[in-house]
Amino acid sequence: MNWNSAADFFAMGGYALYVWGSFGACLLAFVVEPLLIRQRHSQAVRTLRRQTAAEKLEMENP
Repeated sequence: MNWNSAADFFAMGGYALYVWGSFGACLLAFVVEPLLIRQRHSQAVRTLRRQTAAEKLEMENP
């Protein structure tokens, strides 16, 4: 596809909302996913530490 100007490029032949919306949704997913993974990892580590501490206390005080 050939565009005569930058405005034609950004208009995407009348489909700009769909094209740029899709790019925006993908960009949002690429930004949010690592943040959610980090949060889930931290939560899992905290849970394992609590379980380990509880098991240690249980072993010390039967």
